[in-house]
Amino acid sequence: MTPASSGDTFRFACELISRPSVTPDDRGCLDLITARLTPLGFRFERIDSGGVCNLWARRGDTAPVLCFAGHTDVVPAGPLEGWDSPPFEPTIRGGQLFGRGAADMKTSLAAFVTAIERFVAAHPDHAGSIALLLTSDEEGIATHGTVKVVEALAARGERLDYCVVGEPTSVNTLGDTIKNGRRGSLSGTLRVKGVQGHVAYPQLARNPIHEFAPALAELASIRWDEGNEFFPPTTWQVSNIHAGTGANNVIPGACEVLFNFRFGSVSSADELRQRTHAVLDRHGLDYELDWHLSGKPFLTGRGKLVAALSAAILDIAGVDTELSTSGGTSDGRFIADICSEVVEFGPVNATIHKVNESVALDAIEPLSAIYERTLNALLLPNRD
Repeated sequence: MTPASSGDTFRFACELISRPSVTPDDRGCLDLITARLTPLGFRFERIDSGGVCNLWARRGDTAPVLCFAGHTDVVPAGPLEGWDSPPFEPTIRGGQLFGRGAADMKTSLAAFVTAIERFVAAHPDHAGSIALLLTSDEEGIATHGTVKVVEALAARGERLDYCVVGEPTSVNTLGDTIKNGRRGSLSGTLRVKGVQGHVAYPQLARNPIHEFAPALAELASIRWDEGNEFFPPTTWQVSNIHAGTGANNVIPGACEVLFNFRFGSVSSADELRQRTHAVLDRHGLDYELDWHLSGKPFLTGRGKLVAALSAAILDIAGVDTELSTSGGTSDGRFIADICSEVVEFGPVNATIHKVNESVALDAIEPLSAIYERTLNALLLPNRD
């Protein structure tokens, strides 16, 4: 294999990392990718929205459609004095490639492109279609990125069969973990109303903290579900409680509580809302509650995509991969609306969003080879 620091995937990853594409600024990354894929016969569509750059690219017109999805944006570099080398100057040290986005997720983007280039060169008449869905709005609020492309594709009845999202999923070594789903995230802003008054005359006031406390204890003790093979039980956590004027002799007139559910496919958002309201109502609270669903759960079982990717990892990296749904939300939650099989797979995630973010040099070209082997398995039906 080509030495790790001179391979094509490495060089393209460096080119992407050198672009300071802090969310939602793409800084020309999509143009670089488009230039690489244009000679391969891809059709390109920019679906930009709200200052966000979005790209839909497809080669072929038939099913199955295998899509590679990801984002060109990165989180801010943070304090520059914490970096051992400039964050947007790709640097090699100790067998690692350093730079903001090295792991999350410009190496994956480069690996997508080089895998596709080799696959198309070897199999120009492959079955089905290859697609890319890329955005510059994943690390931010994610309201003008992947979701807008998915909406456009759904509106014209365009569906995907398989999607590999290049998020950094590996824990200790390349290939040890595939994310085959993610939990949903449901947040609530609760305002419990009371009557403000002097602490010396509690009979003339109504303390919303005291009134909410029994309901808080009950909500915190509920076993919302038991989870399943892929998802842990649903969790409910309070992230903030605020009340009062700052004076120690005033009973507050209201108490604001921020909380969040992380839930799998066992419970629905509607069910969790209803059960929460039932507890609050049973305790006789005077309250207002605003809900925000930032992501629905998605799950891909042990089908063709999981099998193909797992086999590719074993062949290339020599690792028996594990399936996981841990972690926060990802753009896979949007893509699952138009795709029956969605997984995430990429390099080790130990340094993502940190200073001195890096990726192992000896993982870069194997990552591209794994993506290529997955293309072989799913788009070459007559392959032995």
